[in-house]
Amino acid sequence: MMPTSAIDPGAVLATCERLFSPTEVASAVDAWADAIARAVAPDRPLLVACMVGGAQPLGMLLERLHFPLEVDYIHATRYRGGTRGHEVEWLHLPRSDLSGRTVLVVDDLLDAGNTLAAVSTRLHAMGAARVYTAVLVTKDVPARPGLQEADFSALHAPNRWLVGCGMDYHGWLRNAPGIYALPPELEH
Repeated sequence: MMPTSAIDPGAVLATCERLFSPTEVASAVDAWADAIARAVAPDRPLLVACMVGGAQPLGMLLERLHFPLEVDYIHATRYRGGTRGHEVEWLHLPRSDLSGRTVLVVDDLLDAGNTLAAVSTRLHAMGAARVYTAVLVTKDVPARPGLQEADFSALHAPNRWLVGCGMDYHGWLRNAPGIYALPPELEH
């Protein structure tokens, strides 16, 4: 794994291809929020951010969802700052009582689907009656070993390493304006 001190985030971003501008992201998030509201508003759901990447998409949603809801978070990681996934490690579980609740898990990205599948299973085991998944971006992956499809997805992107809007490269560029794809030579 590359030490984060060796990374020049500005230089990395300069080599990336912008896939979605901030305006395109905002428009997609508006439609995403509308679809979510229609489905879960009557249930007074618990929104659970999947940290760390899900923090920014959750923030985008919260300013657009105008119905009673609660917020909590789960921290399940597979990447540990790198670019290769490992087994799921549970760093934090929601403190809210999930018994009989409708839960909406919010994350930045659906890639292989392993983390979201594990999170959904864990939340059901904690008592959630219904678990929905909402991702800002679904990558076009030919065969996912985990969760096949999110219940709600704002954008679709090619199967490349993405940064911005919560997605990172070795912990950097989560706050990039818009969504970018790394050049292939930086993906490893």
